[in-house]
Amino acid sequence: MGEHARAGGASFATRPAPFGAGPGSFSPADVEKQRGVRRMKTTATGLLLLVAVIYVLAKWGQNSGAGAWAGYVAAAAEAGMVGALADWFAVTALFRRPLGLPIPHTAIIPTKKDQLGVSLGEFVGENFLSSDVVRQRLRAVGIGGRLGTWLAEPEHADRVTAELATALRGALTVLRDSDVQAVVGEAITRRADAQEVAPGIGKLLEKVVADGGHKRAVDLICARAHDWLVRHGDSVMDAVQGGAPGWTPRFVDRKIGDRVYKELLRFVTEMRDMPGHPARGALDRFLGDFASDLQSDTDTRARVERLKSEIIARPEVQDLIASTWSAVRAMIVAAAEDERSELRLRVRASLLSLGRRMATDRRLQDKVDGWVEGAATYVVTTYRKEITSLITDTVAGWDAEHTSKKIEAHIGRDLQFIRINGTVVGSLAGLAIYAVSRALGA
Repeated sequence: MGEHARAGGASFATRPAPFGAGPGSFSPADVEKQRGVRRMKTTATGLLLLVAVIYVLAKWGQNSGAGAWAGYVAAAAEAGMVGALADWFAVTALFRRPLGLPIPHTAIIPTKKDQLGVSLGEFVGENFLSSDVVRQRLRAVGIGGRLGTWLAEPEHADRVTAELATALRGALTVLRDSDVQAVVGEAITRRADAQEVAPGIGKLLEKVVADGGHKRAVDLICARAHDWLVRHGDSVMDAVQGGAPGWTPRFVDRKIGDRVYKELLRFVTEMRDMPGHPARGALDRFLGDFASDLQSDTDTRARVERLKSEIIARPEVQDLIASTWSAVRAMIVAAAEDERSELRLRVRASLLSLGRRMATDRRLQDKVDGWVEGAATYVVTTYRKEITSLITDTVAGWDAEHTSKKIEAHIGRDLQFIRINGTVVGSLAGLAIYAVSRALGA
């Protein structure tokens, strides 16, 4: 039996495993483990032969009148043989049929491989993927505190920042600009169409007028209007003269044009220099009324919405919205690549600050632990069947013979110790039983 097993193991180790055999082909470490199994098989088999020889000699001595001791030795050797043979049968039955005989409940691993995979999957699901077990294990680890302590180290914060920058660059590189631009454009347009802007503009204008914020704009407009009139006085007078009737004399047209220009210049100058000018007051009242209409007048709000839709629908505006993504993308990529960019410096500082808080703030640690526990529990409870099916499906796809030989290479050496222990324990048990029997019989 030992020689047969050694020959079979050696021939299997020298040929490659079939494609898709399951737990992988035999590695050099596996081959070395197989050699150890063969050595232990030889030792266990040699011990069986030794007690068999001792039994034969002891029985011969007992029949030859060697004395009472021969009976004790024969009983111990006999029980040792029984124990060795029983354990050999049990160990062999795990991987193959003993002596090739079709004995029921033998070759357990090759024939029950799929059931073992299902049982293993159920065992993992019930004992490792239950919500209570996951929560207890994660709570014992204290992820929040450990993560905070790790993240508070500057070199670790630098590493996380660099990894985040790499991931961000990779994500932006994978995304197609045209797709993102279309999504951004559609989102902005849909959001603008759904949101009425008139009331918001009215409230803002009302606030600006109440605070006098519009007065600087009026000051700027009046100043620019005055400067323009000073530089383009001839153009104003020509425009007035050009609109006069053809039957009026030329000098009258010039007189009227000069008069209109001077009055217009005086009006603008007074508005510029007089904060309390009546026209400014009229403008304040107009803006206040317009702000109120934007919030409450139905017709005004409808006109503003139509104007908004017309502006958004213009190709120039859509192109501007679409091009915004390109500018933002280029800015983010440049900031992510530059180690001294404000973006990366701020991210690093934020990570260090977060790490220090997580390392010392118990409430934050509990909050992070709760998030992690919740996420892990959701995953294991939602996808437990998929996770365990990975085990069962993988085991089901393994080649039965290859799997059996692979497992035997890993645990066979320890199993051979069972044969050795069975021989020794059987001998001691047989000796004790024989001794008790003789003592009682005496």
